[in-house]
Amino acid sequence: MNSSKSIQSALISVFDKTGLEPIVKALHKNNVTIYSTGGTESFIKDLGIPVVAVEDVTSYPSILGGRVKTLHPKVFGGILNRQDNPTDVAQMEEFEIPQIDLVIVDLYPFEKTVASGAVEADIIEKIDIGGISLIRAAAKNFKDTVIVASVDEYATFLKYYTEGNGATTIEERKLLATKAFHTSSHYDTAIFNYFNTEDTYLKMSIDNAQVLRYGENPHQKGLFFGDFDKMFTKLNGKELSYNNLLDVDAAVNLMSEFKHDQPTFAILKHNNACGIATRNTMKEAYVDALAGDPTSAFGGVLIANGNIDLATAEEIHNLFCEVVIAPSYDKEAIDLLEEKKNRIVLVINEIALPEKQVRTCLNGILVQDKNNITDTKQQLKNVTTTEPTEEEIDDLIFASKICKHTKSNTIVLAKNKQLCASGTGQTSRVDALRQAIEKATSFEFDLTGAVMASDAFFPFPDCVEIANKAGVTAVIQPGGSIKDELSINYCNENNVSMVFTGTRHFKH
Repeated sequence: MNSSKSIQSALISVFDKTGLEPIVKALHKNNVTIYSTGGTESFIKDLGIPVVAVEDVTSYPSILGGRVKTLHPKVFGGILNRQDNPTDVAQMEEFEIPQIDLVIVDLYPFEKTVASGAVEADIIEKIDIGGISLIRAAAKNFKDTVIVASVDEYATFLKYYTEGNGATTIEERKLLATKAFHTSSHYDTAIFNYFNTEDTYLKMSIDNAQVLRYGENPHQKGLFFGDFDKMFTKLNGKELSYNNLLDVDAAVNLMSEFKHDQPTFAILKHNNACGIATRNTMKEAYVDALAGDPTSAFGGVLIANGNIDLATAEEIHNLFCEVVIAPSYDKEAIDLLEEKKNRIVLVINEIALPEKQVRTCLNGILVQDKNNITDTKQQLKNVTTTEPTEEEIDDLIFASKICKHTKSNTIVLAKNKQLCASGTGQTSRVDALRQAIEKATSFEFDLTGAVMASDAFFPFPDCVEIANKAGVTAVIQPGGSIKDELSINYCNENNVSMVFTGTRHFKH
């Protein structure tokens, strides 16, 4: 096998002509015969470079409104023939099939057309047939043929071609073939997912992995597959780590619950809120969020639901934190926050988030719908003789939103739209409650008149009894235990109000 092969002929047929000119000129300089179709043929002619129309090779015009242009044995024979196979060589000569050493092709913009909201007829027309076939054929025959299947690979190919004096190595051709198969499989995945209406199939294809410094721990390799720059504008700071990204994800999901509320600020650590408050100003919200747990806030991720002004930034500047997130900042606030070069400052952009959650499990993958239910006043069912006050209802909804985004088993204690404490990730709901009470007490919160939220029902009345003795006067929980009456009876006997939501919010 001859590893290095010169390029003497090329087929070029692309939808996007961006960046194509330097390649065409480089090929022409080396006297490469260029075959082309339609708009690409006109583009090359306009450069003053000779080009052979594919229909002159096949003796067939472009037909069916352009649906069939290159699908012909004389095209695919030129791409797929094995140059070291005597039978192939003989048939190439017998049927007068021209050799094609290089294929440059891209695909119709199917994903962009879907995203634009186009009608189905327009979307269907963007399902490429000839292009995808050319890519697969050339990539299959990488031993003899070079495939450039995307504008993203133009620079790579031109580098190989220039440095190789018009030739490519087998290693280079195989690498380009690998990228071509990615292009084709990604395209097919997008088409399948457009048509797919069943939950029994899962196909995912995400490009451009971001290599992280490491994973959850230094000995673990870490990658992020996603478009971070589409979701955030990064103003300052070091590269985000695996753990940073998990905390940022938790912060964004939590704050989405308070998007349209008064100024709200949250501080997260290890995917859980250690402080959150809603106030009249962002500075007040930050100060009271920090008061929830100033110890855990060290090295945390901070997020606001509105603009961060200079007064708020001055308070933040006194804390060592990893990440600050907000939809906007005053210029003076940015200048101050950027004084610490490693502090990551992000502007969050308005984009749609996935409606499915995916995680590995055993030798497979678990998929579920995102928990898009937020408890509201309208769905609350009062189950006790004592009804919560309007202020308590506001606090109950506030606590429920936090509870939904806190690791189970969890209990959240809140008062005056401020997180007093939470018990997170405990194996027992009683342990979660005791942890929350102990934490709130250690930071000198007065729990008299506080509310309690639970992510699941109480099988016994012990939690409401412990909470009531600590000062809690109102409780929100999903209900649904066969022993609900035990908790309800305790509340009735002790003037505690309890509301059911009917929705469990486990987060594992």
